[in-house]
Amino acid sequence: MPFGWRSLWPIERWLTPILEMALLVPLSLRAPRRYRNEPKWARIAAVALIALVSLSNVISLGLLVNGVLGGMDLGRHPGSLLFFSAINIGLTNVLVFALWYWELDCGGPDERSSPQHREPDFLFPQMQTPTCAPQGWRPHFVDYLYVSFTNAIAVSPTDTMPLTRWAKLLMLVQSLISLLTVALVAARVGNVLS
Repeated sequence: MPFGWRSLWPIERWLTPILEMALLVPLSLRAPRRYRNEPKWARIAAVALIALVSLSNVISLGLLVNGVLGGMDLGRHPGSLLFFSAINIGLTNVLVFALWYWELDCGGPDERSSPQHREPDFLFPQMQTPTCAPQGWRPHFVDYLYVSFTNAIAVSPTDTMPLTRWAKLLMLVQSLISLLTVALVAARVGNVLS
């Protein structure tokens, strides 16, 4: 069998989760919550874990695109395999980019908790209209999850605007992954229907 989707499937399916757990378990035991003045290794491990999951998701999308465009044999249930793969890639895309946004905005959660944090990378509506939010409002993870979800669904920013180049580039990559995932499923469904 030539090197391709089927030959990488066991690696993508088992090796990546094992590596993720190898990072996640010690990180969760040592630092289950983010706090002020946390050890530098905890942030490095968190960023490494996010990067690993991101890479795994991009590889999964690449393998799926390669497989569908290369006419892979999806077995007895082609629609369900494609559908569940796309859902997995889409949900991972939303979660991993929410983590990126949360980890990097204003220098990360540690920096954001300081009154002297650097400039924000995202402009939330509560920052533009402070009378609509409690005094001293700061974004929490759910705010970044919302930004990630709406960017993935709309394939553009909605109410929260990226201000820095890295934020714009991350949103661009997330939108590209969403667009490819949706286009792949739509093209395959169109092909099956015709």
